[in-house]
Amino acid sequence: MKSSEIITNNDGSIYHLSLKPGQFAKDIIFVGDPFRVDIVSKYLKNIEFTIQNREFKSVTGYYDEKRISVISTGIGGSNIDIVINELDILFNYDFSERKWKKNHTSLNFIRIGTSGSISEDIPVDSFLLSESALDLNSQLSSYDLKNYSSKNMSKIVLNNNQKLLCFKSSQDLFKKFDSNNIYKGLTATCNGFYNFQGRNTRIPLMTLIDFEDLNKLTHNGIIVTNLEMETAIIYGLSDFLGHQAVSLNAILANRVQKSYSENPTDVINSLIEYTLNRI
Repeated sequence: MKSSEIITNNDGSIYHLSLKPGQFAKDIIFVGDPFRVDIVSKYLKNIEFTIQNREFKSVTGYYDEKRISVISTGIGGSNIDIVINELDILFNYDFSERKWKKNHTSLNFIRIGTSGSISEDIPVDSFLLSESALDLNSQLSSYDLKNYSSKNMSKIVLNNNQKLLCFKSSQDLFKKFDSNNIYKGLTATCNGFYNFQGRNTRIPLMTLIDFEDLNKLTHNGIIVTNLEMETAIIYGLSDFLGHQAVSLNAILANRVQKSYSENPTDVINSLIEYTLNRI
């Protein structure tokens, strides 16, 4: 493998994440904000290391005798593409031989993030578990999927005949984090926060998002329930690379009601505790 394709730093760490093989656990929590890594770290014992390069902050420690790692991904699908590919490299690439290992290691990715509901029935300050996720802006279309098939991947056809990829969460992880205290839904992943999610600023939008039309999109009988910027990319890349993934969302906004949480930090912290208690 040419060095320009899988780049390592002078200390032997992977290019963006600045991590070395062996530093990360197989159970990995994704958060967007580097400061949330510090929040999760407060619940961990025997922390092995903390490292940050750019927006990617990482820590490995123990929660109730279970070794877990936490990393901040930053915002959006482009960053997820970096994080998941480089974590896969850490576990499945031989740095000394410069080739892929014969024996594959599967990882568990658990996203703790924020999201906006587009359903009257899913209120602000609630939790939502993404049963499936829709790649609304076709961010994964740059990968050659002509010969790829998976029970976790399907396509939703829109009225204009555009086909969007939809991915299921890992069923084992979904069951682990499911409860009567969390909503379930189909998450639509967008490539941005303002124009891609139909937020009006001073720049006119070419196309407004119709939440009623989005609610009509279904996958296995589940309607689109919320918008965010990472989950479908996490699910898709995990499926391509043979990993498991699940996404838990703190619903901070309701776009239909045009409301926003009065205590977003408390909601996020509660979701962190909910997740750790089931990890």
